[in-house]
Amino acid sequence: MELPGTNGAVVETRLFIAGAWRDSQKSFEVRDKYSGDVVASVQAAAPALVSEAVEHCRRAFDRGVPSPYERAEILYCAASLARADQDRLAATYQAETGFTGSDARTETDRCIQTLTLCAEEARRFDANETIPISGAPGPAGRFAFVMRVPIGPVAAITPFNAPLNTVAHKVGPAIAAGNPVLLKPSAHTPLCGALIVDLMLRAGWPADLIALLQGGAEVGQQLLEEPDIRFYTFTGSTDVGRVIQKAAGLRRTQLELGSIAFTIIEPDADLDRALPLVRTAAFRKAGQVCTSVQVLLVQRDVYAEVRDRLVALTETTPFGDPAGADTITGPMISVEAAERAEARIAEAVAAGATILAGGRRDRAVLAPTVLADASPTVAPVCEEMFAPVVTLLPYDTLDEAFERINATPYGLAAGLFTARIDAALQAARGLRVGTVHINNTSSSRVDLMPYGGVKDSGFGREGPHYAMHEMTEERLVTLTP
Repeated sequence: MELPGTNGAVVETRLFIAGAWRDSQKSFEVRDKYSGDVVASVQAAAPALVSEAVEHCRRAFDRGVPSPYERAEILYCAASLARADQDRLAATYQAETGFTGSDARTETDRCIQTLTLCAEEARRFDANETIPISGAPGPAGRFAFVMRVPIGPVAAITPFNAPLNTVAHKVGPAIAAGNPVLLKPSAHTPLCGALIVDLMLRAGWPADLIALLQGGAEVGQQLLEEPDIRFYTFTGSTDVGRVIQKAAGLRRTQLELGSIAFTIIEPDADLDRALPLVRTAAFRKAGQVCTSVQVLLVQRDVYAEVRDRLVALTETTPFGDPAGADTITGPMISVEAAERAEARIAEAVAAGATILAGGRRDRAVLAPTVLADASPTVAPVCEEMFAPVVTLLPYDTLDEAFERINATPYGLAAGLFTARIDAALQAARGLRVGTVHINNTSSSRVDLMPYGGVKDSGFGREGPHYAMHEMTEERLVTLTP
């Protein structure tokens, strides 16, 4: 695949089905999120092609897959190829997402790290657990152990906001665990997924054990109707997650879904450290991250200081053209998404909220925005915004802050800035979220850690080691002499 936008040309990219690059009768366009120019034309998979891909991968799986050692070598090679191809990956990422050069460099670095972690985990795949059955009456002399085996064809359905690293977090563990993988990237950002599939093929992963199925919701729906899919891994909205879980039935899933991400600032917090982190976590990727700081809970004694300092930081946040060297906030994924966020801000203002900074929109670019005095019933407080908008809310006691977070239907991640170990432990025990970050924001993440939520934020965990556990089955084996 050529680089999007090279010499103004429109890139054309194909499907990968049944071990070969394929054409389709349907296609869709990918546009530059800032200029609106068409950068690519992408082949879309018809239902018959989806069914063919699933059946082909299932048959190949039944014939056997590479050994754990071979899988590790393939993933190490993929990581090496990604490093050599890093400029191309970053340019493609930036062309189709509208994110900044800094985001592109971070994403490609993390993608390489994730593939490397998957390779390391593949080497340890055959570790088995012995079961002390001789401690029970009767089975003296018998031996028992639990082994993990690949689960079978994995459908990986990925979002637009991390089209390299989130794809790596799904494709990499599936391969490390010995599963065929069928990748359906977001139709907003399909090109990075195509590059990842190309990397895996060049690294030596068997062509019969991978498929690239481009398209929109109709492709995802067709995957849900395929009984040979044994595992669904999905990152996206809670509403779509519910559809997937219902369709999956007794088949396994890993769902990383919506969120209202909170970060708390206690009066003893180091504001010089906390506020720049909050600014970045709220406004990078135009706030389009599940764990972007959407609500900043500030203890009332330091509320005025935090408000004034965060507003000053926000007003100096460079935004607009993602090609700008200093730009932090580029365009949202579409003009429609930016219009929706702008309308929600207007509704909050009509209900009494105050815009302290930002609030302006130019096409798909929404200026970094800080709100205050918001009603608890308006969207920026009680619905996922997925936009560069942070709302300040004061609180008096830490219990009050925890109650506000726990009252939402979501539970992905939260942050707390404090110097008190008792407050930190109170948060660890009391917050109903998948991850609690002490002295960091809700958006902190290291790729080897378990990552996922509770409640309407989904279940199951990403992170190579943990995702491989999700994508395998336990098998008990007993031996009787």
